[in-house]
Amino acid sequence: MPLPTEPSFKVAAAHAASEFLDLDASVDKACRLIEEAGAQGARLIVFPETFLPGYPFWIWSHTPAESAPLFAQLYEQSVELPSDATRRIGQAARAARAWVCMGLNERDGGTLYNTLAWFDDGGRLIARHRKLQPTNAERTIWGRGDGRDVFVLDTPLGRLGGLICFEHSMDLNRYALIALGQQVHVSAWPAISAVTADPNSGNFDNLTETAIKYHALAAQAYVVCVQSRVDEGAIEKIGLSGQEDKIRVGGGFSAIVAPNATYVAGPHRDDETILYGDIDLGMIPFAKFFADSAGHYARPDVFSFGIDATAQTPLGVSHGSGWHVIEPPDGDEHGVLEAEPELHQLTE
Repeated sequence: MPLPTEPSFKVAAAHAASEFLDLDASVDKACRLIEEAGAQGARLIVFPETFLPGYPFWIWSHTPAESAPLFAQLYEQSVELPSDATRRIGQAARAARAWVCMGLNERDGGTLYNTLAWFDDGGRLIARHRKLQPTNAERTIWGRGDGRDVFVLDTPLGRLGGLICFEHSMDLNRYALIALGQQVHVSAWPAISAVTADPNSGNFDNLTETAIKYHALAAQAYVVCVQSRVDEGAIEKIGLSGQEDKIRVGGGFSAIVAPNATYVAGPHRDDETILYGDIDLGMIPFAKFFADSAGHYARPDVFSFGIDATAQTPLGVSHGSGWHVIEPPDGDEHGVLEAEPELHQLTE
């Protein structure tokens, strides 16, 4: 495993509300937050689950008849990869000289996906992770990812990867990232602590804290956890103003956790902020000394599994391997690169 060229750096978690169901305004806000975090020296900037253009909070409170018009709005305002929205985020990442992990609703044909989109510090869209299994009522909104969505990125900041919300309960999904050598993990969630109609709402901070601390310990990795918050605009758009038994302003639980399961920063709740923390990858070998979960503390003679990275599509199509151009950003003749995925790796 090559050593990162930047073993110490600052990360930023944008604990923020979307401009709900307004893609252009949400992209504008994301670009402002990227600029602000970049000015503070952040080299990795992460955003909550489906920040563009917001999490479908109504799924926990509305009937299907009430939900359908809101889904139609979400579908219309969702993000295609690539698109003008991704170009703008890429330009902001390049201007800030920062890597960005952006949670978004991805539109592909007639289906939406819960996606983390990764941008390098040159502004290139280099990878996407689709949530492998939408949780409970989320299955009325999003399709499923597949084995192509299990990867880590080999970068100057170390080996980066991420999961979304209750994917952290999928132990083989997490262990796959551990086995691929993950060093910094993005943990993206919605502000369910403010969605009081959800039966997990009152316990959601505890569930989040348990998940992120355990992954840091088991992976011997840093975890950058970022959750959204709910603002009055979102509550008004879903028609629940004044109904705090269903949803309230605020929420979210954001934190940065070290490989020994202690807090580097946070936890932060409710109010909008950018949470910063310093990553020192030199701490990881001390954690690996006691238990390297994919090395000397693994037992492949007893337990083993694999990743099927085949595209799960209705129509079978043979694909070549290697990199292919998705989209050239403004002024970049080299284009944007995406890998065929068991392991995404940046190349010149």
